[in-house]
Formats: sequence, C-alpha cells, structure tokens
Amino acid sequence: MYRRSDSSAPAGAHSPHALLGNWDASLRLSFEHRPGRGTVLARRQHQGPLQVQKALYPEGARICHVTVLHPPSGIAGGDRLEMEINVGPGAHAVLGTPGATRWYKSNGRQSAQTVRLDVARGACLDWLPQENIFFEDADARSDVRVSLSNGSRAIGWEITQLGTVRKESAWDAGRIALETTLSLDAHPLWIDAAMFRSGDAVRKSAACLADYPVMGTLWAFGPDMEGDMADRLGQDMPWTDSLRAGFTHIPVADAQCLCLLRVLGMHAQDVRNLLVALWERLRPMILGVDAQPLRLWRT
Repeated sequence: MYRRSDSSAPAGAHSPHALLGNWDASLRLSFEHRPGRGTVLARRQHQGPLQVQKALYPEGARICHVTVLHPPSGIAGGDRLEMEINVGPGAHAVLGTPGATRWYKSNGRQSAQTVRLDVARGACLDWLPQENIFFEDADARSDVRVSLSNGSRAIGWEITQLGTVRKESAWDAGRIALETTLSLDAHPLWIDAAMFRSGDAVRKSAACLADYPVMGTLWAFGPDMEGDMADRLGQDMPWTDSLRAGFTHIPVADAQCLCLLRVLGMHAQDVRNLLVALWERLRPMILGVDAQPLRLWRT
C-alpha cells in the first residue's frame, strides 16, 4: 500500500520558516447534511497557514472528503496551530493530511497543536492524518479532543515518530506532551496522556515504548460488535520484533462500544499499514459503509 520511505531530516533540523517568526494559525470547519445534496462543507474559516483543499466526493454525495493543508510543511518553536472540526447530524466527513507533520527544533519556545473534533448524534467522522515526526530538540505539545454524542460514529488515529529512524540513535534530545481525550455527551470516555523527554526511562522500558521509535493509536466509537468479532480482531494483531499491537474492546451503554488499537513499530510505514488494515475492517461495522482507501495514501 505504501512505498517504504521514512520521512526524516538532519538532526536538530530547523523549519524553513524558523528565522521568520512563529505562526499562529487556526482552521474551523463545519459539515452539514443537506437534503438532496448529502454532506456539504458548510463553513470554512481559517487564519494563517492552515487551509483545506476543495471538498471531494469519491464515495458519492453522502460522504465529504477534505484534505487539511499546512503550507509551511512543519511546526517550529513558538508555533500555535488550532483546528476545530464540527460534523452535524446526518453528515459524514473524512479528513486527512497530504503528508507527515514535522515538528522542528524549538529554540527554547514550545510549539503546540490542538485538534477539536465534535461529532453530533447521527453523524460520522473518519479522522485519518498522517504521522507526526518529532525531530531533535523539539519541545512540543499535541492535544486531540474528540467530543462524541450518543448515536454518533467515529474512527480516528494518531501516529508519532520520534526522531529520524535512519539514525542509529533516534531522537537524542527533546520533550513532547501528547494527549488524546474522548468524551461522550460531555462525560470523559477515554483519556490517554503522556509527557516525556528523550532520555526518560519509559522509552526503553518493556512496559512502555520498549525502544521503538514509532507508536500509533486508533480509536473507534459506534455500534457494538456482534459475536466474537472483537476477539478475532485481537487475535489477528501482530507481535514481532519490528511491530507490536494490542486491541481492546470496551462495551458502552446503549449497545455501543469503544475500540482501541495500540501499536509500536520500527517504521512509520508498517504502523500506518496496520492502522489502515484495521480501519478497513472496522469501517463497515462502526460507520456502516465500506472502506475506500484515500487517494493520498497512494501518492
């Protein structure tokens, strides 16, 4: 599905705009279901270098596909990026990015990105960004906050690569804070938070990152699975020297469920491929539509 190519830059790489000052950028999108038209991008508002390409409909009018663009191609010290995505009742939105998000050397100023995803009752969302790559001396914070409603459906993921895997010792200096929060009708459903420096013991601990440079998490919320499907999905997860994964199924009230996949890998490509493979299996069950891989993944 992918060509093997681990995106990288020299140790301590600077963003192309590092000498031009920091970016404060925001993007707000709203998707609505319109009778006779399907899902439309009803609101698009941006400030600074966060934009979207034209809405596309490769799956028909019911599902709107949008690609989020960040023209500077990276996040440097002092940058603040904020995205707010609202999917209204009956709408179905698919969002992706054209390439990896690169977090560069911070030069003493923390960089941050906050993503807010609001999925209304009866709405569907696919949140499918490519990986975050944290280079040497990055000081970064990434927050993803997903607000679900009873009767909504959503699948999303986050992939993190520490340093450049072409280097024997990846990511020797830096600090990152990662947090993903899922709430259901304003009540916490799942919170995953991590904060560590490059030299922290959690990177090598067998109970944590086990010295893997790439980690990924997929979450899915929707109708509960039938029969032993959750057990079968869990049994299919790999556990090798280069790729390890675990699958969790959590029943939720009103015959709904939360599914979680945690992955550690040596290469971002392998982690992405596993997330895509699980997304292809979960999408018909969780979102009620067949999986159609994004064109972005073939470029």
